[in-house]
Amino acid sequence: MAKAELKTKVNKASVTAFLNKVDGEQKRKDSFEILKIMQQVSKEKPKMWGPSIVGFGLSHYKYESGREGDMPLIAFSPRKQYITLYVLRGADHESSLLKKLGKHARSKVCLYIKKLSDVDMNVLKDLIANSYKASKAQK
Repeated sequence: MAKAELKTKVNKASVTAFLNKVDGEQKRKDSFEILKIMQQVSKEKPKMWGPSIVGFGLSHYKYESGREGDMPLIAFSPRKQYITLYVLRGADHESSLLKKLGKHARSKVCLYIKKLSDVDMNVLKDLIANSYKASKAQK
């Protein structure tokens, strides 16, 4: 059986060029602010993952099925409807922070924000920092 090729791989595309093309001035400004926060937290250079995800750090995963690959420790992507932050891990501390965050939606690993002015920036920074620390510890 052929192994499925991962679509979202780290590449050499310019993060700045990508973010400069984000539709909407507010979403573009917010994306650069998230970039700054994630750089401060991770102390790592951002890299493009696929055509639209900005990631920091590297984690290798391997499932029981044998499937394995690489992914960023924390990441975000300015999508059409929301800015998607890949920062949720299902950890105990997240639910109390999410209650204080402000207007957002979420899935298992993703946090969806329309604009940064909808959320408490200190809580968002704590969520990002905690996620990065937990991801790094799990490496």
